[in-house]
Amino acid sequence: MQTLIVCSICGKAKGKTVIIDPESGEIICSNCGMVISDKVQDMSRPEWRAFSAEEVNDRCRTGAPTSLARHDRGLYTIIGKTDKDGAGHKLDASTYSTIKSLRAWDFRTQSRTATAINFIQAFNALDVLTDKLALPDAVVEKTAYIYRKVQKRGLVRGRTITALLAASAYIACREIGIPRSLRDIASASNIKRKHLAKAYRLLLVELDLKVPLVDQMKCIAKVANIANLSEKTKRQAISIMNEVRKDETLLLSDGKNPMGFAATILYLSSINIGENITQNDIAQAAGVTEVTLRNRLKDLKSKLKLSN
Repeated sequence: MQTLIVCSICGKAKGKTVIIDPESGEIICSNCGMVISDKVQDMSRPEWRAFSAEEVNDRCRTGAPTSLARHDRGLYTIIGKTDKDGAGHKLDASTYSTIKSLRAWDFRTQSRTATAINFIQAFNALDVLTDKLALPDAVVEKTAYIYRKVQKRGLVRGRTITALLAASAYIACREIGIPRSLRDIASASNIKRKHLAKAYRLLLVELDLKVPLVDQMKCIAKVANIANLSEKTKRQAISIMNEVRKDETLLLSDGKNPMGFAATILYLSSINIGENITQNDIAQAAGVTEVTLRNRLKDLKSKLKLSN
């Protein structure tokens, strides 16, 4: 059943006195010039869309953008599992059987090689890791790029896919500046921390990567959010961190766990502000022990006292 579009001015119906402009997407009454609707899709030609500045002039077809986090970069075809055609009519038995066979062969041709199977397993694990850690798209794409280099170098042979993928994700987080520790990624990947650290050191050597240092300001924000500290305590902790960074002679954070050092500064700030929090609570929020917290606190108090 087709719906007739009637002009509100002259009352003429669609099909006789209506003009459709595919460029502007307007439906215009040819009798009086009234724009009846400005939202129309021309189904007789492809719909175009650009995903980047370079594609504006090229006009790429509508669809999902390509991604390194897919085993064939998102260029695969999908044959739906429904038993209805485009018009909504149910397929007969012979046609449905043919479509089912085509779907099976299409799936087999996509994942037949060992490399494709490896990528499918790795990027499925990456999807799970992304959901658990809430990783942004930039980290996901960077992780997939690093893992593709790992697979191309043949480093996967004799090693677990999960460990190498988790190590790639940790490197991507470090390069982009996302505060995720080895412990966080190891826990989300369900592997031991020492296995993840071993895979991380392997990738640094084999791929010759230069990973930047962890931003301790982001560590302060992360620990403060987990420990539910006030904004006043967080701001004073940032002020103390800036003071430590300005004086290069203190050398307090060199070689130290950034999460533990951030937790120490937050604990010192909470004492100054008068906010009640135990060493155990803030140590658990940072993923370190109370002994580490007390040692860093002792060094921090002595150095800041001498510098003043």
